Amino acid sequence: MKYLDFFDEIPTITIYDELSQFLGVNDDGIIELTYIDIVKTAGHSCATVAGAYLVALKGLKALYGEELPERGLIKVELKNMPTQDNAGVVASVLSNITGATIDFGFGGIPTGKFNRRELLFFGANIECDVRLTRLDTNKSVCVTYKPQVVVNPMAILKSAIVKDAKPEDVKSFPKRFQAMVKTVFDNADKVIEIKEN
Repeated sequence: MKYLDFFDEIPTITIYDELSQFLGVNDDGIIELTYIDIVKTAGHSCATVAGAYLVALKGLKALYGEELPERGLIKVELKNMPTQDNAGVVASVLSNITGATIDFGFGGIPTGKFNRRELLFFGANIECDVRLTRLDTNKSVCVTYKPQVVVNPMAILKSAIVKDAKPEDVKSFPKRFQAMVKTVFDNADKVIEIKEN
């Protein structure tokens, strides 16, 4: 798959998945996820997918410090419902990274271990976009994504889809749109706000 060079510059997310190790996927259970991995599962790259990736990247770092995040042992709560402000897309990205699902994920082996269900929640009563909680320590972090401080995705989109859109705007749209995504990543510390509970 041919993709934009800046995708390779985005930091990866490394996690430990005991289930992966248990099932023999690899020897140590360590999995490295890239932004392109998430783009492939989402089917596209946009400010929402980029933001969800950054929520995971920055949020898990704040939650675990130098430890590896443990996939399947993280509760994910979103303030919005699935159809509000693309929260469903955000949840899909976070589910892919953390393993957390509502009721459609892996139910665990017969002993009950490795259950991934009932770890993802919408409509949470929180004062941020996403709250991530470690199940082993109950430590949590609140993460808010604010792309509007550096970009205006809707303005770029409208420039290409309005009825009287200029041909040059339509033609340049893909490059301008991904340049906007790059701007989000280049300003990760500005667009992501983290509060530890």
